[in-house]
Amino acid sequence: MTTTATVRTTTSAVHSAGVPAPAPAMAARTAAVYFPELDLSDPASVSAVDARAMSKVLFARLGVLEEGTHEYQYVRNTLIELNMALVRFAARRYEARSEPMEDIVQVGTVGLIKAIDRFDPGYGVEFTTFALPTITGEIKRFFRDTSWAVHVPRRLQELRLVLAKATDVLAGRLGRAPTVAELAAHLDLEEDEVREGLVAANGYSPSSIDATAPGADEDEDGASFAGRLGEVDSRLESVENLTALKPVIAALPERDRLILSMRFVQDMTQSEIGAQLGLSQMHVSRLLARTLAKLRTTLEE
Repeated sequence: MTTTATVRTTTSAVHSAGVPAPAPAMAARTAAVYFPELDLSDPASVSAVDARAMSKVLFARLGVLEEGTHEYQYVRNTLIELNMALVRFAARRYEARSEPMEDIVQVGTVGLIKAIDRFDPGYGVEFTTFALPTITGEIKRFFRDTSWAVHVPRRLQELRLVLAKATDVLAGRLGRAPTVAELAAHLDLEEDEVREGLVAANGYSPSSIDATAPGADEDEDGASFAGRLGEVDSRLESVENLTALKPVIAALPERDRLILSMRFVQDMTQSEIGAQLGLSQMHVSRLLARTLAKLRTTLEE
């Protein structure tokens, strides 16, 4: 999956990972052989018309070179440089998005590289015609993967778009928001599938829990979602401890259970317990300490 972290590969970084950057001397020789009037040492300065013509020649050359050789990598990298205008053209369609243009261009560059690696002059189409859908698809995939606040399956991401369009159509036709049943009938889907898509759509742009709830007065108590959340009850921990202690206490000898009950349930003092059981206060204290230590050790384990 493409993310901002994995696409930080600017045009100059395309030549990394063991791929050498175009050498000015080689660029000059290539230009002299194929296009005497052009300077290939600066591919970005080549016009669009010349770039298309040069790309045809370079793709033909790429087809006869052995992959992994220095010349193969140079021709491939020059094709990338020559066609960066396609990436910028595709990226400009998304300049209103919140993502930095630099990141969008970087993602588009990944699409351009994929298009160059997959293109075959034998297809009988211009490279620009072949490459633009690949570049645009890579950018769209990037937005699908990064725009959602909560990750949902790709199927539900696409269903959200379908439901949004259907909702607009039916709302204009009915004069009100459509029901789940109406959406399902319009799209020929199961109602459960529509509900699943509507729930998943909530993960696209969730609201802050501090935001005022719809229809609520900002000044009233509980106006925000956070204000409606309950607080943690400190007594819950006691309930958990009692639940965990129950089987441990049940396994104690009868006298130890009785002393615990008299001390912590009937709230009797050690002296009162000793008097009722015929034991000294010191003996009761030792028995309590031993029992509590056993309970503590068992719970920790």
